[in-house]
Amino acid sequence: MTDTTGRSREQIRRWRAYLADERAEARVYRDLASRRTGADREILLELAEAEGRHEQHWLVLLGESGERPTTTSLRTRLFGLLARRFGFVFVLALLQRAEGRSPYQDDRDATPQMAADERIHEEVVRALAMRGRLRISGTFRAAVFGANDGLVSNLALVLGVGAAGADAALVLVTGIAGLLAGALSMGAGEYVSVSSQRELLAASTPSLQSADALTRIDFDENEVALVFRARGMTEEEAEKAAAEVLREREAPQLPADDVDVETVGTPLGVALSSFAFFASGALVPILPYLFGLSGLLAVAVAAGLVGIALLASGALVGLLSGAPMLLRALRQLLIGYGAAAVTYLLGLLFNAAGI
Repeated sequence: MTDTTGRSREQIRRWRAYLADERAEARVYRDLASRRTGADREILLELAEAEGRHEQHWLVLLGESGERPTTTSLRTRLFGLLARRFGFVFVLALLQRAEGRSPYQDDRDATPQMAADERIHEEVVRALAMRGRLRISGTFRAAVFGANDGLVSNLALVLGVGAAGADAALVLVTGIAGLLAGALSMGAGEYVSVSSQRELLAASTPSLQSADALTRIDFDENEVALVFRARGMTEEEAEKAAAEVLREREAPQLPADDVDVETVGTPLGVALSSFAFFASGALVPILPYLFGLSGLLAVAVAAGLVGIALLASGALVGLLSGAPMLLRALRQLLIGYGAAAVTYLLGLLFNAAGI
């Protein structure tokens, strides 16, 4: 059915949905901008302005129909809620996926410029999210690794001991011991690992004393070019680069390698994240035993709870990394259940053999 202007009800419904989403996404960008400063704030406000231009396109097409209240999609309302409640990187990851799924490319009522805008918006949001991902990468890696290790290792331990014939009390004690031992081991291991990594990266950073020495060297006879040659430049390139540095020796600074030590994370922060997340993950498989369950029922409940946690963990990794959430969730689940199944079968074999 069409109105007097030749527009179908389906078109009007679709345009009104686009209008509502453009308005809501602009609000999300402005909301994010209100809590940022500098370049991030300016970029987010410009994205909101671009969404406003798209809004005007749909208002023109709708005419009087655009004056009525519009209903925002559940997805876009969720973005608005998350923007006010959760972290910057988390919301940007969601927005990146949303911009990448824009229907304008295949909608004849949207202009080619609007479709191109959405693609560019995806890349802008991806770049903004990438900065945040780099800032949290060290701690986030430790957190995800710790939680999944706790889930899988303690589930495997609990199932293996239970299948070998141990009673519920012994399974619970074993699970608690596994939680404490694993969490402490994870925390200590991550502390040493990150400390060593930061020390290795710091060793590649030019020292302040070397930069200060530039103010006192002989301009004609110096070894600055050797710094550049040691970094892979040819002799001619090194001489040019050294000359450039020496021309600015009033405020000298040796060229730094493109290394950001902070993206690795702090040793204490990563260690505490590993400890806390391993412990929280390892707690899940023993919850049924803490509440008095035993036998196959406890095994089934433990496996079910761990499965839910693995799916959630995989989906979160997929979201923040920009990868398919369902595939990452299923991958986590299959790997975790595979390891636990092997241990459970070994426990059954030991029980059958009377070991």
